[in-house]
Amino acid sequence: MAKTPTSIAKSLRSYRQIHKVSGLVLALFLILSAVTGIFLAWKKNFDVLQPVTQTGETLEMNDWQPVVQLSAKALLAVDSLGLKTENIDRIEYRPSKGIAKVIFDTGSWEVQIDAKTLEVFSVAKRHSDWIEKIHDGSIISDLFKVISMNFLGIGLLLLSFSGLWLWYGPRKIRKMKS
Repeated sequence: MAKTPTSIAKSLRSYRQIHKVSGLVLALFLILSAVTGIFLAWKKNFDVLQPVTQTGETLEMNDWQPVVQLSAKALLAVDSLGLKTENIDRIEYRPSKGIAKVIFDTGSWEVQIDAKTLEVFSVAKRHSDWIEKIHDGSIISDLFKVISMNFLGIGLLLLSFSGLWLWYGPRKIRKMKS
């Protein structure tokens, strides 16, 4: 059965409504994701977002101190400033810089330590960590992250298909009428 211009116009009206509602809902997620994405793209260029990586005494990894001593020194540095954090999230080694970055799981604090001498170069807040959690939705929970990212992806696909139909449908109607 061939479609008539009236049935295509009716289809376009329903697609336009779906496109409008889903577009408004997804726009909130997209704006949030875009803004935080811009911040994350520039995090290495602004010291406010992520502390500048210092350079240690030696690049020779055989001379570096063990993880236990690095973490103890980092905990001591954080405690001496009266910061409320105690659990280490991860330790990032920078072999090309001769340092270790000890990152804590609460408060987004980072301690940069010379991997050989255990000299503390800096104790600073990593704003890029909580911005990234907002960006991917994990600030609420890991389940929310998975659900919201799937919602966003499927929603963008729906908007793409409905947008293509809203663009092509009127052309098809005009062609049928002429």
